Amino acid sequence: MITGNVHICLLRIFRQMKRYLLLFSLYFISTGLFGQTIPKWKIDDVVKYYSKNNDTTYVINFWSTFCKPCIEEIPYLQSISKKYAAKKVKLMLVSLDIASFYPQKLKAFIKKYKFTAPVIWLNETNADFFCPAIDEKWSGAIPATIIVNNKKGYKQFYEEQFTPQQFEEALKTAL
Repeated sequence: MITGNVHICLLRIFRQMKRYLLLFSLYFISTGLFGQTIPKWKIDDVVKYYSKNNDTTYVINFWSTFCKPCIEEIPYLQSISKKYAAKKVKLMLVSLDIASFYPQKLKAFIKKYKFTAPVIWLNETNADFFCPAIDEKWSGAIPATIIVNNKKGYKQFYEEQFTPQQFEEALKTAL
């Protein structure tokens, strides 16, 4: 039989445990909802991703947090890609940020700007190696985007900032 003082003590402990359990639950739910996992890929992983033999149209955008034109175009790349999602359009954002930005600063930036498309961080430092893997004419300037539809044999590289109209037209051509 539990005495009165022990009973009161156990109730207090139980209440404290409930509070901590609630706080931990809220923490894990919020990080799950708002924290995007950012995979670390090599250039071969990127090429393999868009080289699948299927009827999907891949839009791979190369960007960085310090690139103002990149940040300006990402919202409409996302919204237009989403508009064509039923036609199997997949947008992936490839961050070219420096290693010290990965993952915390990059994750905070993505959260701040409310990116919805999948983001990967390119774990490469030699642009002379990774740029030609995407397109032999790529100078390394960003923003840069490659649009690929393997079923149609379509592959087009753009080393420029799109306007919304330019991007939608380029996407329609790939479809």
